[in-house]
Amino acid sequence: MKAVFPTNSELGLNGAVYGHFGSAPFFVLVDTESSKHEVMVNHDKDHLHGHCQPLKALGDIKADVIVVGGIGKGALNKLAAAKIKVHRAVEGTVAHNLDLLKTGALSEFTIDQTCSGHTIDGSCAH
Repeated sequence: MKAVFPTNSELGLNGAVYGHFGSAPFFVLVDTESSKHEVMVNHDKDHLHGHCQPLKALGDIKADVIVVGGIGKGALNKLAAAKIKVHRAVEGTVAHNLDLLKTGALSEFTIDQTCSGHTIDGSCAH
């Protein structure tokens, strides 16, 4: 399975999972079977709030699942339409959340858990 973790750094598995999908500067793409990973740039980072284009943001990344701290309703709906599941991250690194994803310990995002705005640092304002 291909999992994508939005992050604020290029630290790969050691980076912290970012609090908002659309404004994350980078994505860490992880093959959950081998744990091989690569860091990719968010191609839609500078969009207006409510205008996130998640498939554009992912670029050439073919993901099965996204693990993130927060996401907007529009982005969640667009990813669902593309058959990409979105799981809610816990505070911590990509590696920690990857372990939780593999054990089924991360819940899927629902529409009522989506972000309604951004804080100054780009995190979700729930």
